[in-house]
Amino acid sequence: MLDIQRVLKAKPKPHERAEAVRLDTPWTTELAEGTPLCEHPRPQFARSGIDILNGWWDVAFGPKLEGSPSIDDHPAFDGKILVPFSPEAPASGVGRRLEPDETLWYRRTFDIPELAGKRLLLHFEAVDHACTCWCNGKQVGTHEGGYLPFAFDITDALVGVSAEIVLCVTDPSDTGTQPRGKQKLQAGDIWYTAQSGIWQTVWLEVVPAAHIENVRMDANPDDGALHVRARTAGPDGDFYVWLLDGDRLVAEACVQTENGVAAIDLPVERPCLWSPDDPYLYSVQLAFGDDSVRSYCAFRTVGVERDAAGTPRFCLNHKPVFLRGVLDQGYWSDGLLTAPSDAALIHDIESARRLGFNMIRKHIKVESERWYWHCDRLGMLVWQDMVSGGTDYSSWHTSYKPTLFSWSWTRFPDDAPKHRSALSAGDAAMRKAWTDACMGTVRHLTNHPSIVTWVLFNEGWGQFDAAAATKAVRAEDPTRPIDATSGWYDQRCGDYFSIHNYFRPLEVLRDPAATPRAFVLSEFGGLAYHVDGHSALELDYGYETYANLDELKTAVRAQLAAAEALESKGCCGYVYTQLSDVEEETNGLLTFDRKINKLVKE
Repeated sequence: MLDIQRVLKAKPKPHERAEAVRLDTPWTTELAEGTPLCEHPRPQFARSGIDILNGWWDVAFGPKLEGSPSIDDHPAFDGKILVPFSPEAPASGVGRRLEPDETLWYRRTFDIPELAGKRLLLHFEAVDHACTCWCNGKQVGTHEGGYLPFAFDITDALVGVSAEIVLCVTDPSDTGTQPRGKQKLQAGDIWYTAQSGIWQTVWLEVVPAAHIENVRMDANPDDGALHVRARTAGPDGDFYVWLLDGDRLVAEACVQTENGVAAIDLPVERPCLWSPDDPYLYSVQLAFGDDSVRSYCAFRTVGVERDAAGTPRFCLNHKPVFLRGVLDQGYWSDGLLTAPSDAALIHDIESARRLGFNMIRKHIKVESERWYWHCDRLGMLVWQDMVSGGTDYSSWHTSYKPTLFSWSWTRFPDDAPKHRSALSAGDAAMRKAWTDACMGTVRHLTNHPSIVTWVLFNEGWGQFDAAAATKAVRAEDPTRPIDATSGWYDQRCGDYFSIHNYFRPLEVLRDPAATPRAFVLSEFGGLAYHVDGHSALELDYGYETYANLDELKTAVRAQLAAAEALESKGCCGYVYTQLSDVEEETNGLLTFDRKINKLVKE
């Protein structure tokens, strides 16, 4: 039975967006103490010889340009910005939004490291949305896409002992159709401050001319082997892999690359298995010519399998694990999309564990790679969302209709042009951009053992051809289950019948697919409480708001208990909304500034 009173209370109401109060996190003061986020950004593909370029850069805003930008188009640099924080984030020191009709320019110099015949790569972990880069006035590359890392080889542009980088960025935000997540120029309710530009670490890396470009690892305990597939640059040669358990050599092999590709299968007898209770990681050392890369892997399997009663369950190492998940937007009061420090990333993961969760659903955002590294080593399961986008958001089709009429959850095909348009996916360029970003996300994160499910579409927003997308992701990564349509507009594909339930009694529903999938309550809860002095805005939003912490605690615990009770009825897990407050949303278990845990505060 639909709780219509709760629906009406939760309906977003038109209002003016107030000025947000600056809220410092426990790590804000660290930003004035040297280089922010100075740790190696890629623990799973690490070399020595890197230089973090985070810190103060010159910045300027200019008009939008016709055609491709030129280095001569930059305006006078009249300010400073603390990279890697976007100019909209308080931590950046700018406090200014990049408008869709503007360009954002960055500049800094650096000392050129000793190369001696090697190459110098300039890495950007994430820039939102499109950028052009110059080194010493020479264009070295362009990139589109706001959530995935990229790099430019700047060696041929280097002269003398120092070099200058200039970067030009444009970002249409929600006036465009590109994947953008929950950013919106008119933020409010479930939508957050639009951000732009550099928002993850920038760094330099010295690599030999012949080097390892990327590696894919599948540590499969079922066949007792570590499967390594690598791509190399330069002439073919010997490619080495060593697998170590601490200081003990477990296995080693060497093959000759063929056309820049190496394939090695290392037999491993009785490997230690990775799990939340024992997140066992093996070290991996890779070598090609003069190049040496440090990595790690974990032996584990994930999938949907039937239990002894024939019920489909999520299984880790072929044993059912009930998923106790929490939704994580990955926003911070000082850095917005960017965590203020590495310790802040650890704090959220450990807070989720202390609250009793064994899984985090990273919601419509690709996080910094160190976050996944911490989940790997701490044993936190991850459901990874793809980043949504599209044309104007249809509140009727993606919110009101499915909220009011549960029959619509399984009766709205997403492969017809009219229905694509209703779900903000009518633009062909948007569909291509989403597909490219989806496949790029899978390839980028595939080596992380903590990731145990890919989530493709959320509540119909930007959804199209979910069955085809599922097939493509399955071909790219056959080792993980897929939640094809989280919430509603199920297309009878993927490994889960995935339902969001904020306004009805919690229950397990019958799967409409011919072959039953695992049932998961992939969102519920959303109970809100505004903590004075720890909320960014006076206005607050949630699916039900409580007057005091005692009432909130009672209600949250009752909801979690009701979700737990579904396990015996065939549910394989749940995702509670949500880990932390974000701007107007005060339905987090932690406050936006991470200073208060609402369930444990006395």
